[in-house]
Amino acid sequence: MRIISGEHKGRRLKSKSNGRIRPTSDRVRSAIFNILPPDLSEAAVLDLYAGTGALGIEALSRGALSAVFVDVGREAVASIRANLKEMALEERTRIVNQRALAALRLLAGEGRTFDLVFADPPYQSDEAGRVLKLIAATPLLSPEAVVVIEHDPAVRLELAYGPLARTDYREYGGTAVSFYERRPE
Repeated sequence: MRIISGEHKGRRLKSKSNGRIRPTSDRVRSAIFNILPPDLSEAAVLDLYAGTGALGIEALSRGALSAVFVDVGREAVASIRANLKEMALEERTRIVNQRALAALRLLAGEGRTFDLVFADPPYQSDEAGRVLKLIAATPLLSPEAVVVIEHDPAVRLELAYGPLARTDYREYGGTAVSFYERRPE
């Protein structure tokens, strides 16, 4: 696994995984960032179920201002911490070692807002829909925010969750990626 573009292009990401972390492949990550707007400067990023931190670190490499990484696993947090230290990104980041839904409530309570949210919940769960419902019900998103969620292609997510509407859907082998944005008011 490597950073695809930007300031840290080509740098390898470390994983202290015991097999429980399922990192987003370079192919899927590249496809996601080809769909997103190319200019991520000044973006505040939230990486839920962060694993190695690959999506958030890729965004930082491409100019994002800051990133919050959320994962409940000790191995994942160790990987994220090691990768951020290796690339000297600690000052622009925060790690929240909690379950995603609890972390979303915490961040909303702090008044945080994000321009780009990545979520890669366990495929064998109903977390994808639950996360989208909670994100839609909180003030966590900036007006132009994009939410990118990876899920099993067999999981059929809703076309809309409150003010969030699906704007794109792609499949890459055993991975589906849904993009959500706020509907115009």
